Amino acid sequence: MKWHDKSLFYTLIMFAILNIVYYFIFKTFIPCLIHKITGLYCPGCGISRMLISIFHFDFYQAYRYNPWLFILLILFILYQILKLITSKLSTKELKLNNYFYIGILIFTLAFGILRNLPYFSYLIPTVVK
Repeated sequence: MKWHDKSLFYTLIMFAILNIVYYFIFKTFIPCLIHKITGLYCPGCGISRMLISIFHFDFYQAYRYNPWLFILLILFILYQILKLITSKLSTKELKLNNYFYIGILIFTLAFGILRNLPYFSYLIPTVVK
């Protein structure tokens, strides 16, 4: 694992730990500052609730909290599994090019815009229970 892969991994772990500690202390999730200030939903709104729903194996609820990041998480896990398999079977390393990352960025920004339009209100974090 390269240094930038490790730093991203450690950042995600620290974020998850911070969310869990915050939840147990305050009995609520970390609020989204963008939503609190502007009233708009950012592409990451609902991620804390999504992760907790995943830990409770409530995948549909996790999807409803943040559909784009839920799908992205599944793709990331599948990519890591595929990368592990190819590294065991071959000496070549599986790499994604910059166009893939640019595409992810464009889809994330588009998701952030669409979830704030009235026609796409089903993209906002929703409790289905």
